[in-house]
Amino acid sequence: AVLCIIGSILAAKLVDWIIGRILSRLVNRTRSTVDDKIVQILHRPIYYSILFMGLFISVQLFQMPDGITDVFKGLFKTIAVIIWAVALFQSFIHFITWYGRQSRKDSILQMHTIPVFDNVGKVVIFMVAVYFIFISWDIDVTGWLASTTLVAMVVALAAKDTVANLFAGFFIMADTPYKPGDYINLDGGERGYVKTIGLRSTRIMTRDDIEITLPNSLIANSKIINESGGPKENVRVRIDISVAYGSDIDKVRSLLTEISKASESVCKDPIPRVRFRSFGDSGLIFQLHLWIEKPEDRGRIVDEINSAIYKCFIDENIEIPFPQRTIHVKPPEALSSGK
Repeated sequence: AVLCIIGSILAAKLVDWIIGRILSRLVNRTRSTVDDKIVQILHRPIYYSILFMGLFISVQLFQMPDGITDVFKGLFKTIAVIIWAVALFQSFIHFITWYGRQSRKDSILQMHTIPVFDNVGKVVIFMVAVYFIFISWDIDVTGWLASTTLVAMVVALAAKDTVANLFAGFFIMADTPYKPGDYINLDGGERGYVKTIGLRSTRIMTRDDIEITLPNSLIANSKIINESGGPKENVRVRIDISVAYGSDIDKVRSLLTEISKASESVCKDPIPRVRFRSFGDSGLIFQLHLWIEKPEDRGRIVDEINSAIYKCFIDENIEIPFPQRTIHVKPPEALSSGK
């Protein structure tokens, strides 16, 4: 039995060395470093698995009572399961962290979604490990699984709103319609910078420096306008301007462009644009397109540009129309004659 124990230790070291050499040659052919880390993590579970197999054989050679042999058998299997569970979890974390850094922006796995997959991975690996530990001790888990399922259903029905928020939070993190730091508008009127995205709720900081906490289930069913989600960080602003019929449209275009370019709050690229949109009831409708850096500055910059346009039009004698109605009054005799 002693020789068997010594042989188990030597065999474990030999197998670990052989497998390590083979895996090392394979991973050296790749450019990634994550597989090298995983190979290092797998050394311990491989070594201890071979060692425990030899130790169990040694225990059987001692010809102990069946009860004691079963205890050693369950103990060795339990330790092996725990070692493998820890190794799998460490490998899983290294892999998703590496993949999150390498993945594209539209991938489900991003750096900010890693905590979600981290927690899910912990739960799954823990449950699988517990299942194999029960099997190691010849414990029937059928009744336990049925009871657990029943309890889970009761909890889900009692806390359906919380469960809905958790699922919505998971899908928001996975789908990434917005991320912390984005400026968003919701169809309920809420708008501001996304401060944090949790599993249950999302926190938004408004322009009034007020933090709003919104349930994820509410956001998931809302129309979301992400003003920071385009290819560029700049935000386009549209300003409607009306001038009287008979105005020089080329002069109006030139003045609106000069006003926009003169403002330090307006981005130089893309350049401001002016569009002649329509013939209104009271005047010609133009639309000024300009770009700003921060969505929260929209109100201040629109106020600045509107003030500059009004002053410029007064100086240049360009009439800004207002709704007018022409009333024709018929004399009394025309009304009586029906003409």
